[in-house]
Amino acid sequence: MVPLLLVLLLALILFGAGFALKALWWIAVIVLVVWLLGFIIRPAASGGRKGRWYRW
Repeated sequence: MVPLLLVLLLALILFGAGFALKALWWIAVIVLVVWLLGFIIRPAASGGRKGRWYRW
């Protein structure tokens, strides 16, 4: 009975980790696209040159 519970627990942990990693990959892709768009669409700064799209 205990080995069966351990196998089921391991399967549940691996399934949860796989789902979390897949979700993190999608978040990373979205952040990368927004970051690249920031370089393409930058507001003009004073003086007519391209400014920084981020604050830091």
